[in-house]
Amino acid sequence: MTTALLLGLGLLLMAIGMPVAFAIGIAGFLYFLMPETFLPVSIGPQRIVSATQSFPLLAVPLFIFIGHLMNASGITPRLLRLSTLLAGWMSGGLAQASLVLSTLMGGVSGSAVADAAMQSRVLGQGMIKGGYTPGFAGAVLSIGGLITATIPPSIGLILYGYLGEVSIGRLFIAGVVPGVLLMIALMITTAIMAKKRGYVPVRERPPRFREVMSAARGSIWALLFPVWLLVGIRYGLFTPSEAGAFAVVYALVVGCLIHREMGVKEIIQSMRASVQDIGMIMLIIMFSGIIGYVVSFERVPQTIAEMTLGVFTSPTSLLLTLAILLIFLGMLLEATVVVMLLTPILVPVIEAAGVDPVHFGLLMMTLVTFGGMTPPVGISMYTVCGILRCPFTAYSREMVPFAIAVFAVVLGIIFFPDIVLFLPNYLMG
Repeated sequence: MTTALLLGLGLLLMAIGMPVAFAIGIAGFLYFLMPETFLPVSIGPQRIVSATQSFPLLAVPLFIFIGHLMNASGITPRLLRLSTLLAGWMSGGLAQASLVLSTLMGGVSGSAVADAAMQSRVLGQGMIKGGYTPGFAGAVLSIGGLITATIPPSIGLILYGYLGEVSIGRLFIAGVVPGVLLMIALMITTAIMAKKRGYVPVRERPPRFREVMSAARGSIWALLFPVWLLVGIRYGLFTPSEAGAFAVVYALVVGCLIHREMGVKEIIQSMRASVQDIGMIMLIIMFSGIIGYVVSFERVPQTIAEMTLGVFTSPTSLLLTLAILLIFLGMLLEATVVVMLLTPILVPVIEAAGVDPVHFGLLMMTLVTFGGMTPPVGISMYTVCGILRCPFTAYSREMVPFAIAVFAVVLGIIFFPDIVLFLPNYLMG
């Protein structure tokens, strides 16, 4: 009961506009000031500091930095050319190309919001000038970022693995198949809508093999990056944190020595943007350490596990119920916040129910990230609509078919766990 009140207070503070980190921190500190709490207040600051003392957590700032470096190294324009070549001949060519680009960018940026913002600036106006309605263009670009959140290296999966003590390597590998399925489902939806509305291709014919190979050679360093990342983790060449350090060096070599499009100025700009993103995320992580301690001390996971195991007769019914909860919370809070608040609570619950935490991790990240693309508080939605100057009502109306496609994939993940678990089980046992 005490924990529920504290979480409710944190949500209330966020609702009235307080920064997320401070809302979480205040709610957590109040626990130590309550009369019935016999713990010393000094534990609060200790938990803030201890939340940062984690080697796996190093992967977060490193992969944020790699996303900015990759965008400055000339990789994004090359991937855009390849995406347009591969999908531009389909109905709604630019929209299809944006979905392929989101899939390729999943191995580069690791952030759904960053991918949606980048594509809105690069492709958004071109789509509107090509006859797409602003709402349709915004929906495609925003929800396409969902693919980026599942394909490695996903920052959300790193946080989930760290907080839930789940193998980040297995989570990375598990994200590949759901990411590709999301791409296929969204491309099918786009094709159906484009044919009804007469959105034309941007290429007259499918690409020839020689054209694809030529474009792929230009993007080879970006295409190889996620492959080397997964191979390195699979064969123990480096941990996910060490993979982040490898990726930074990789991006510097590609941008400075191979593409020769990144100099000191671009590196400094990438560092400045990265520090802003890292500072925001790490502050939330630090203060969430207090809530995590309170949740553990009050035995909330064990209590919920005892209650749910008596109510739900099967893991599938439990996952369906949690899916509704995650979508609702994702609509109200940023995905990172939901992951950090709920992972310590839900992972023990689903493990007690016999659900693989890797399976649940991909389900959780997909749903809470999708929530950020929906009204009323979707960060990705606001970002895209702001760039394209698109009314939220038009965006909300146009996103409905894409939401149906996403839910179809989510139901597949729930009812057929092997969609997620096949690849990590095959590669890592």
